[in-house]
Amino acid sequence: MTAPEPQLTTADVLTQLNATLNSQKQSYLAEGAVSAEVRMDRLDRALDILVRHAERISEAMNADFVCRPRQINMMTDVAGSIDCIKHNKKHLKRWMKSESRPSKFPLGLLGSRSKIEYQPKGVVGIIAPWNFPVAMVFEPLASILAAGNRAMIKPSEFTPKTANLLAEIIAEAFDPDEVTVITGGPDVGQAFSALPFDHMIFTGATSIAKHIMAAAAKNLVPVTLELGGKSPTVISRSADLELSLERIMSGKCLNAGQICIAPDYLMVPEESLDEVIKITQSVVGQMYPTLLDNPQYTSVINQRHHDRLSGYLADAESQGLQVIPINPADESFETSTSMKIPPTMVINPTDDAKCMQEEMFGPILPIVTYRSFDDTIDYINSHPRPLAAYYFGTDAAEEENFLQRTTSGGACVNDVMFHMLQKDLPFGGVGPSGMGAYHGIEGFKTFSHAKSVYKQTLSFNVSKLGGFLPPYGDAAEKAIKAQVKR
Repeated sequence: MTAPEPQLTTADVLTQLNATLNSQKQSYLAEGAVSAEVRMDRLDRALDILVRHAERISEAMNADFVCRPRQINMMTDVAGSIDCIKHNKKHLKRWMKSESRPSKFPLGLLGSRSKIEYQPKGVVGIIAPWNFPVAMVFEPLASILAAGNRAMIKPSEFTPKTANLLAEIIAEAFDPDEVTVITGGPDVGQAFSALPFDHMIFTGATSIAKHIMAAAAKNLVPVTLELGGKSPTVISRSADLELSLERIMSGKCLNAGQICIAPDYLMVPEESLDEVIKITQSVVGQMYPTLLDNPQYTSVINQRHHDRLSGYLADAESQGLQVIPINPADESFETSTSMKIPPTMVINPTDDAKCMQEEMFGPILPIVTYRSFDDTIDYINSHPRPLAAYYFGTDAAEEENFLQRTTSGGACVNDVMFHMLQKDLPFGGVGPSGMGAYHGIEGFKTFSHAKSVYKQTLSFNVSKLGGFLPPYGDAAEKAIKAQVKR
């Protein structure tokens, strides 16, 4: 009879993770300056992983979700990651160049030089979420490798098949001292977040981010947090309702709303409510004539989140709110094991409703009516700052008012979520929706140390000439007097 394997304690896990981290750090130090050629090679290997294993990646994600369309897997996780890597490769050599800065007068005239050198930070920890379990690994990894770093990756335990596949295919392409994947449950995640990385990026819920920050603070590890929040969507009286709602609902239904920048709630003119409901039902029906057996409509990730979303709807009904499921084929969801929830509208919920207290992360759309456009801005500003905000309309003054008076991580006008696809725009949150950003040059800089360098080229002592070399005398007083004035 074979003896059972001993169970690892949290301390054991932490010891093993520290050993992996130390090995990566030692390899980083031994390597010295990381050339553009080495960085390009690592980006090429990451790119090759995605291209060669695209179908396997899609199959793993579909298995983790019960149902997730191949097209979504390919377009978002695979192609989106490839796009990031290619963009970074294209611009890498320019980003790596030192950045000249002016030297203080008159030192620059006398020959001194000031510049910024962008250096790798070392080893970066990636804690990835389950909703886009490949893109949220490879998109930050593209910036991390471009900046010359090494990486340890902790995928979500909610997508175990995808996590195990990532561990396998990354190990085929990278030495463990370059990039490695750490799988496991919450105990591993807790130990991972406590490691003394040179930088850490976490994508996930705000509530968990507080624990991540607390763990990182013990080692003074700088963190980038990509969180979420309730991203508002406002339809102006100047908007084309049908076009606007088609775009809004395509974003809301993508991945069954399990996206950190999905439209969370919708604000519409009060006189347009009935028409908005009717058009919303129509555009969803055109995209998804059926839902339960439709392989193009994504399941909710697990029972816990299915129960959470169902609880929001039960709470709304208990408050007497109008709850309108969009179920074009009139299918029965109660007895289904598909883990699917139909797109559902909740009309005019108050802030007491559970669906208005937490990030939705599902296919439920609260619709709130307004009288004055200023009411929408006041409402948005009375709530925590979201990761995204969306305005639909053709009124230029109203659009500018919306963009200038509301604060969000990013924003779109007359569409949703497309700002994240622009690789020259930084992607990140603000306040409770996150801190820091990546994508493009901002990602390169996030994972680089901007070292200030001053070079003195003079053959005489400038400090002595300026009177700042002891013993201080008249020259020092004269210099002080010249500078301490308006």
